[in-house]
Amino acid sequence: MSLQEQLNTAMKDAMRAKDSLRLNTIRMIRTAIKNREIDERKELDDQGVITVLSTVVKQRRESAQVYRENGRPELAEKEEQELAVVMEFLPSQLSDDELKALIEEAVTEVGAASMKDMGKVMKVVAAKTTGRADGKVVSELVKARLSA
Repeated sequence: MSLQEQLNTAMKDAMRAKDSLRLNTIRMIRTAIKNREIDERKELDDQGVITVLSTVVKQRRESAQVYRENGRPELAEKEEQELAVVMEFLPSQLSDDELKALIEEAVTEVGAASMKDMGKVMKVVAAKTTGRADGKVVSELVKARLSA
């Protein structure tokens, strides 16, 4: 079953269960996917949907952080609840050890020796971790590896 079909099924289940948070979050995801399809003038495959979901996850994390910093914990909680719903549709997340192994492979592959090569390493790692790891975490691990 494709991710779009899973989203449709989950939306119908949320309607039946009268779960408004879940329903609204899935509708927001489907809208983001539809907008990307319109922009690209083609139907997205699962990889394209994962890319959109990754963007939504990043937006939710950033929004929750901003709300917390500005003393709005109730809005931050709502963002985090939506984040939990979105995460259900992404592939399982990579552990730190798995990320470090991928980073090592990428460093070897591109022959990175210093921080100057961070862009090259990030390009390789990002392609392998889309939807499976937070880009901020990946970036920090790459920096730590290259500055060592």
